[in-house]
Amino acid sequence: MLAEELLIIDGDAPLFRPLRPLIDNALRLERSDDAYSWHGWNRAQIERFLMLLPPLCSLVVGVWETLPGDSEMAEHEKLALGCVCEVRNGEVRTIRTFEALAEAGLKAVDQLDPGIEDALEIMRAARSIAPVAYALFIEKTAWDEWLFASAPDGSVVDKGDALAAIARAGRCVLMGSQVAGHNHAH
Repeated sequence: MLAEELLIIDGDAPLFRPLRPLIDNALRLERSDDAYSWHGWNRAQIERFLMLLPPLCSLVVGVWETLPGDSEMAEHEKLALGCVCEVRNGEVRTIRTFEALAEAGLKAVDQLDPGIEDALEIMRAARSIAPVAYALFIEKTAWDEWLFASAPDGSVVDKGDALAAIARAGRCVLMGSQVAGHNHAH
């Protein structure tokens, strides 16, 4: 799942803060037995997904949060999480935030909007790392719903089906080279 020598790029960047607990839980999943699950995720499900990816690719996630307005600023959307994972032969080798994509010409993260133009620019910048297999652009409430969804008994759920349902409801956009041929049957 995670490479033995996982490389974290820009681990001190503000957008890395929300990634820390996710990486900690991925490590816990990787080191646990097959019966262990975390909010509906288990190691086998993640490994199966990663092995179906091209031998070299990237996974992109952009999560936007709507912040209420105040007397000085109207309601606005802010990037809450933005990362690119480089995957080689079924293992996540590097994790970097969108801040690290400035070298590839991406504008500052506080200037990114959740629209299609910036989504395409993020994907263009991510291609400097590896071809984009999947890029998920999602609102924070839908992200939390998907990330933390588990069966009533706490067991594993099909995260692919759950994400497809969120996409059908128009609460996220899934783009990339693998989307058209993605089979939701696992």
